[in-house]
Amino acid sequence: MKSFLSRFAIALLVTSIAGVSAFAKTTKQSVKFNTNIKVNGTVVNKGVYDLKFDEETGELSIVKNDKVIARATATSAKRDRKARTLEVKSTGSGDDVQLISIAFSGSDRDVVVNGAQATR
Repeated sequence: MKSFLSRFAIALLVTSIAGVSAFAKTTKQSVKFNTNIKVNGTVVNKGVYDLKFDEETGELSIVKNDKVIARATATSAKRDRKARTLEVKSTGSGDDVQLISIAFSGSDRDVVVNGAQATR
């Protein structure tokens, strides 16, 4: 009986851990910025970066070589159709190009950057 309870407790623990990790979803994709771009005031120099969006926390991170270059809060908004490729939307020109939203390849949601100040 004691052995059965021990196995049951372990099975319950493993199931609960797997259930929690299933809810946390981070999407990641590489992007090449051809010009410098601002993420809520933080300048991200042109180059290749990883975009990471944590749906649970609503945080968008711009990462290069495992170093976070910029962070911003973002929301997820439903799209009319799935994105065929990574779509980056920005506004402005010259030295004042600002990131508005991204859509990860295959996603039916836009990640829209909120107006909060990004942190470095």
